[in-house]
Amino acid sequence: MEKQQFIDELNELLAEEFEVEVSTIQPEGSVKMTLALDSLSLIDLVAVIENTYKVKISGQEMMQIKKFSELYDFLYERIEK
Repeated sequence: MEKQQFIDELNELLAEEFEVEVSTIQPEGSVKMTLALDSLSLIDLVAVIENTYKVKISGQEMMQIKKFSELYDFLYERIEK
């Protein structure tokens, strides 16, 4: 899968799951602020990603991801392997 196609698909998924406009999801935007994540919804985010892309993400790894561009890179590396 091309990276841009993956990013578009992920943005659609996140926008639907967290009820935000796709246009608000920007590469340099804060994942936590854009999706209005608290500790409980952060767990939801991890679950959605793990179930959709069949990758494992530790809480520690997720806490280190601040921007959407970091999330894209992190996930794209793992789903391509």
